[in-house]
Amino acid sequence: MELNHILEERKEKLLGYITSEEYIPLKRREIRQMLSVPDSDKEIFEGLLGELIAEGKVVETKKGKLMAPKALNMSTGVFTGHAKGFGFVTPDEGGADIFIPANETASAMQKDRVLYKVINQGEGDKKADGVIIKVLERGIVRVVGLYEQSKGFGFVIADDKKFAKDIFIAKENAKGAVSGHKVVVEIISYGEERRNPEGKIVEILGHVNDPGVDILSVIRRFDLAIEFPEKVYQEIEKQATEVLEKDKEGREDFRSLLTITIDGEDAKDLDDAVSLTKMVNGNYWLGVHIADVTHYVREHTALDQEAYARGTSVYLVDRVIPMLPHKLSNGICSLNPETDRLTLSCMMEIDPKGNVVSHKICESMIYSDFRMTYTAVREIIEDKTPELLEKYAEIVPMLTLMNELRQILGEKRMKRGSVNFDLPESKIILDERGKPIEIRPYERSIATNLIEEFMLVCNETVAENAFWQEIPFMYRTHLEPDEEKLKKMEQFIRGFGYHLKKKDGEIHPREIQRVLQEAEGTEQERIITRMVLRSMMQARYAADNLGHFGLAAKYYCHFTSPIRRYPDLQIHRLLKKMLHGELGETQTREYHKKMPDMALHCSRRERIADEAERDTEQLKKVEFMSDKIGQVFQGIISGVTNWGIYVELPNTIEGMVSLAMLDDDYYEFNDKSMMVFGKRTGKSYRLGDKVTVVVAKVSKELGTIDFLFEEEE
Repeated sequence: MELNHILEERKEKLLGYITSEEYIPLKRREIRQMLSVPDSDKEIFEGLLGELIAEGKVVETKKGKLMAPKALNMSTGVFTGHAKGFGFVTPDEGGADIFIPANETASAMQKDRVLYKVINQGEGDKKADGVIIKVLERGIVRVVGLYEQSKGFGFVIADDKKFAKDIFIAKENAKGAVSGHKVVVEIISYGEERRNPEGKIVEILGHVNDPGVDILSVIRRFDLAIEFPEKVYQEIEKQATEVLEKDKEGREDFRSLLTITIDGEDAKDLDDAVSLTKMVNGNYWLGVHIADVTHYVREHTALDQEAYARGTSVYLVDRVIPMLPHKLSNGICSLNPETDRLTLSCMMEIDPKGNVVSHKICESMIYSDFRMTYTAVREIIEDKTPELLEKYAEIVPMLTLMNELRQILGEKRMKRGSVNFDLPESKIILDERGKPIEIRPYERSIATNLIEEFMLVCNETVAENAFWQEIPFMYRTHLEPDEEKLKKMEQFIRGFGYHLKKKDGEIHPREIQRVLQEAEGTEQERIITRMVLRSMMQARYAADNLGHFGLAAKYYCHFTSPIRRYPDLQIHRLLKKMLHGELGETQTREYHKKMPDMALHCSRRERIADEAERDTEQLKKVEFMSDKIGQVFQGIISGVTNWGIYVELPNTIEGMVSLAMLDDDYYEFNDKSMMVFGKRTGKSYRLGDKVTVVVAKVSKELGTIDFLFEEEE
């Protein structure tokens, strides 16, 4: 360990020398002389230099001079490919993507880390463009795709269309696959400019039309682990299925407090329970009780390491890939009704204006009296359904009080400028063979909003508490919108008569909220919301409290879902250490040191889960439309590009009308007004327009739905 530390220091010193302002480009031998490296250390020196070159931190020119990439106008980043061969690099240091033409990719493929050089700086709406100098690290080792047999060999067409080239498979590497098989390929050669990559088949998933193969392909493509390692199962083998008496000691006992859970009908991992009473002084006493998962998932165990590696549960269309084994996630950690459960509670005293005037975070135990569903709660509060009012008479007064507090908290949030994005999510119903039989927007209601408001105020309270206690922590941050995207969005909404007011050149989230409220109920509501959403940065985890722009919150974290999100679990661990006085100086320093990497890892795992979820939804949407060729639908234009017009149907399914298929005129795309218009007729198609489309073509292989405008059929 000591040797590694010394080598790391030497490497940093070498890098510091080459990147210093005084440095004049030198060759290897000259640098050795300048740094007085003895001959006995020549091998170590060459090794460290090799590492720096491989990492893209140092560049060796054709003349053998060593220089910092910056001095040569080079940088490092991650490459994203496109089916047509070109791609983009997302710079490691942040900022706008760099466009890479198809003939300048230097065999870079999807997700590769690359060294690149900017050739032309971007101006206005035009992106900067550049060339790939070299691939530093391959991002993809295995690819999932469709096998096609040819004479004496085969090839695989990748499911990920950003992987532009087909993969050559020699006969001896085909593993007996036949045309139409979905396979997993290990890449053995990445090919050169004019040569395709080569691979060997390591797994045959089944025929493309076999039930379940579509979802399995997505699982393999994102390398999602279905099974837990044997070590994990061994660790939880003796895990009790009910709370042990000794585990109840030293906890606040809230079992006599009327407490309920409110979730979807099919939810099995119940993270959160709520309680509410009215205090003598007229304030509300809200309890948000979260499953004490860290009591069962101990730090540094195989179970904890696996949960961290997964980072999050993944909710695919036909299954959940949990972060924790079912014995925990649906068992001892789940706040099932009529049974004692260990929790971490955040008890908040909230005044009639929605201010949290005092709070307490404590280890606790609860007894959930009722397992309520969103549907039942909505029917009790809104519809006053007689049978339900009778069945749940014991909790009706509390639900009424909860609805009262929901409105207070919502109004307070709206006043400060919190932005609500109510874009419909998809609810996809499958039959027993995994075939989609119904697709509709996911229903949001008073009940879902009630839980949302209570979790938001709890997350804010916990984050603020941690901030002022100055403990190591993982915040949920959401930065201000990117200036370029904001400019584009402003330009677009101005076309609909909406304007954003700036103060000292900055936009407050309240302004964005005002525009969304103005658009509410109009035909353009969904389009305005989507355009605003596209201009926003993605929320992520961070070790520093940078605030949450969208929620207009100074402090925010994820505390309420430790069964399915690792950041929440880690936060519980830190809070419990604080409560027990276990965060000494050394431990605090260690946690502070590792928290940025943990936050980055959890953010990445969240992105992967989101992508996998979106991909399985798209698969089922395409499958749902595959027998509807020729059918007519009403929709709205949800996107316009220089290659096509995207149309979204009321059931959330989106398809595209290709500009090449519009043969009544020559159509051009106007980036500023987000509109496609005919040069001769002046006919235009713009975001938000209502249109009638016919389903023209559906491709399961490409995952696309092609529409035609009805009059163009």
